[in-house]
Amino acid sequence: MAQSHSPDANIYFVPHSSRWPFLGSIALFITMVGIASWFNEVSWGKTAFFVGIALMVGVLFGWFGDVVRESVRGNYNRQVDTSFRMGMIWFIFSEVMFFGAFFGALFYARQYAMPWLGGEGDGVMTNSLLWPGFSAAWPSNGPGAIGGVYQTIPAWGLPLLNTMILLTSGMTVTIAHHALKAGHRKQLLVFLGLTVLLGAVFLYFQAEEYIHAYTELNLTLGSGIYGSTFFMLTGFHGAHVTLGTIMLAVIWFRCLKGHFTKDNHFAFEAVAWYWHFVDVVWLGLFLFVYVL
Repeated sequence: MAQSHSPDANIYFVPHSSRWPFLGSIALFITMVGIASWFNEVSWGKTAFFVGIALMVGVLFGWFGDVVRESVRGNYNRQVDTSFRMGMIWFIFSEVMFFGAFFGALFYARQYAMPWLGGEGDGVMTNSLLWPGFSAAWPSNGPGAIGGVYQTIPAWGLPLLNTMILLTSGMTVTIAHHALKAGHRKQLLVFLGLTVLLGAVFLYFQAEEYIHAYTELNLTLGSGIYGSTFFMLTGFHGAHVTLGTIMLAVIWFRCLKGHFTKDNHFAFEAVAWYWHFVDVVWLGLFLFVYVL
């Protein structure tokens, strides 16, 4: 966000009361009720879910629009800028913990649960009494063979291509950032636009991968522990790439309108931080989900 040029740096901008938190909570409630009802095959669940999503998009559009207008008017000084930076750091930390929980579930299933079911350590009785003959080899849909026979997705096809796409996008957003700080407007718009395009291409290939998994490999969210961890990790990462691509597109339009200067451009930096975080998470996914 642009900083205020007010001579009094000790004045901290406090916005007026806002309706957006109240409306956002309603939108989230409708969304959660909708998706829970949809999963339980309630007739109106799907409609309620998409209504909630539409309401949430409207809330975010209005809320961030207010923040952008406050920034452009110069309401934010260095203290506010510091608050934004601390808030973004804590947000990314919460995202690290979020993905850490899913990676933890994957590691627990592979390193502890599977060997126990196969008869190692404390799982000797479990294997001999409940699952005799079960081979604890990963990937697995468990001793019950939940979801039936399936095939995994080779790491050296679309996953490798998507890895190269995301790594390249990390380079292009960094080049765009340096162009902004150097005042090179054309270079900024070109490389930031390339980053948005690469994010969209990544999502396209991930959608292709999911369609292939469901229609040809019988690899679904219901394919035991492997299917669950695979789609939870890659699916939530895809949701973060979607959000990051949208944010990058918004920042591109703000750059086009000249909202940032080489000294005041935290909104750009925040989105760049988020995008680099998304890149790092994907590297972990590629290694531990696809390769190993």
